[in-house]
Amino acid sequence: MSRAFPVGLTPPDWLVRNLTPQRAPVNRPAVARAAVAMALPLAVGLACGQPAYGALASMGALSGVIGDTADAYRMRIFNIAVPQLFGAVGVTIGALVFGHGWIAVAAVTGVALVSGMMSSIGAVASVGGLLLLLNCVIGAGLPLPGSWWLAPVLLSGGGLLVLVLALLAWPLRSGVPERAAVADTYRKVGDLLAVSGTDAYEDLRLTVTRSLNDSYDAVLARRVFHHGRSPDLVRLLAQLNAVTPVVESAPAAHQRGERLPAAIPAAVHLLAEAVETGSTTPVELRLPAPADETGRSVDHAVRHAAGVVTDVSPDPLDDRLGRPATLRVRTARAARGVLMSAASWRYGIRLALCIGLAQILVSTVAVPRSYWVALTITFVMKPDFGSVFSRALLRALGTVAGLVVAAAVLTVVPRGWADVGVILLLAPLIPALTPRGYGYQTAAITPVILLLSDILNHQGTGLVVPRLVDSLVGCAIALVAGYLLWPESWHARVGDRLADAVADTAEYVELAFGGLADPAARARSRRRLYRDLSSIRTEFQRALTEPPPNGRRAAAWMPLVVAVERIVDATTAARVRVRGGSAEPSADEITTIARQLRELSDGLRASDVLVAVRTDLSGPSGSVLEPVRQEVAAARTIASPH
Repeated sequence: MSRAFPVGLTPPDWLVRNLTPQRAPVNRPAVARAAVAMALPLAVGLACGQPAYGALASMGALSGVIGDTADAYRMRIFNIAVPQLFGAVGVTIGALVFGHGWIAVAAVTGVALVSGMMSSIGAVASVGGLLLLLNCVIGAGLPLPGSWWLAPVLLSGGGLLVLVLALLAWPLRSGVPERAAVADTYRKVGDLLAVSGTDAYEDLRLTVTRSLNDSYDAVLARRVFHHGRSPDLVRLLAQLNAVTPVVESAPAAHQRGERLPAAIPAAVHLLAEAVETGSTTPVELRLPAPADETGRSVDHAVRHAAGVVTDVSPDPLDDRLGRPATLRVRTARAARGVLMSAASWRYGIRLALCIGLAQILVSTVAVPRSYWVALTITFVMKPDFGSVFSRALLRALGTVAGLVVAAAVLTVVPRGWADVGVILLLAPLIPALTPRGYGYQTAAITPVILLLSDILNHQGTGLVVPRLVDSLVGCAIALVAGYLLWPESWHARVGDRLADAVADTAEYVELAFGGLADPAARARSRRRLYRDLSSIRTEFQRALTEPPPNGRRAAAWMPLVVAVERIVDATTAARVRVRGGSAEPSADEITTIARQLRELSDGLRASDVLVAVRTDLSGPSGSVLEPVRQEVAAARTIASPH
């Protein structure tokens, strides 16, 4: 029979959250690709009598395996190929300054600044920045075999091998992942409508938001490669955009407090099947007659989606939400945003400070294979991947677990062809354990990278203890110079983003009403706002894994995140009711609510703790905005300390 921990020995919540593995399905194709992509270069190197070259290419394949997370083929190109280009630049810079003392310190520190600033652009740029710095550190700290150009070619070649394997089925399955993503969104929207008016609604709404984000990312990534107008792609985007009115009607249905007739979510599931199969046969909808304005809005949205889903040539206007800017425009916009962003400079300086301290330390103190200290910092100092504190803790624990496996392998397995068999067994654990959490990923990567390092420098078990010391030193530098010395970083990372979301919510309230508002602009604003709130919620959940005071702050602010989400839902529901026939709210009502939200935003931006704000908010009874006023008042009450 299990016993509870004694009161004094009960682990704190933040530690339990860090150590609890996340639930996620195993991506079997990615597991198979990892085994082949990492073992094949090593086998080729051994067959050619150049095991060091094979080990270097396998290291490059490791970075490709880590980036092999997308289902859509075009997203795989972005996720794997683009970071490899930055990785090649990084290892070239590192190799050129290898052994040049303070020049190497300055060069790696400068690369760290650029890498950190790139992380604020987006997921692909973040991974590109990671490989830029990672390979630069390796090149500056490890003597690489062959000419200066060979290491970039081998590392990039290993990563591109993963991409080639990931694209093998593309000719047979072109467009299938994108279509499956859109169909999955329709299914999740149907599930959301099925639970409207119940306690399960909130969790499923978050799931729908994530699914919409993933679908738009997949479809728009595919569109980047089409300079002309692709009929199939236009149809897919139109189908995705057509589900937006259905999503918008869900808050109104939920706000009514009653479950919708089962025929409505069933109809949306039928549309999901039509999307997935590409059917153009009209779907027979057996919807009940709507009883009120909300029912009419839901009915109209579902029927509109049904017409678009089975339309061979949808109206080009239905494609209006999915037109990305050109690559040149988006690149210039991203570069300008990074250079003008205080947050990107702040993070770049933090990362450069930590890497600079590590490089100075290993330059003045004899540390064998010192590049591992900076490598540890590179992996830990990725706040867009999670809390720095949590990653440092999990890095240390994962390294210890991985070193136990590495010591056994280096002791028992002879060097040579047996290494290929070991890589075949260990490499698949990386994509299998990565979704479980950072500590599990570290435990999987550590023995693989140590085995490949041993092929390059032949130190055997002598690698184990230095690697542990280096990892602990790197974690300590990251914790002190990258975490503890920046107490305001929590507010910059979380509080300011929430304040921005509240201000954006005020703009959405103003945009949602008025005859001159563009419906497409409203839809884009709502989609962007839900996406931002989803990422903010994720950031708050990461902050909950930090020890006090940050963990306590996150716990105190989390209800406010939920309250802002409810304000957006209530605003969307009010818009649906107006579309269904309710009277438009007055301009004074809209202005008052927007002003109250901006006051709340200013209060959040000015402090890293909850502050008192006025909660007097009144308006005409029976107005369509009454639920919005209630949610705004609730949010402002939450923001006031009790």
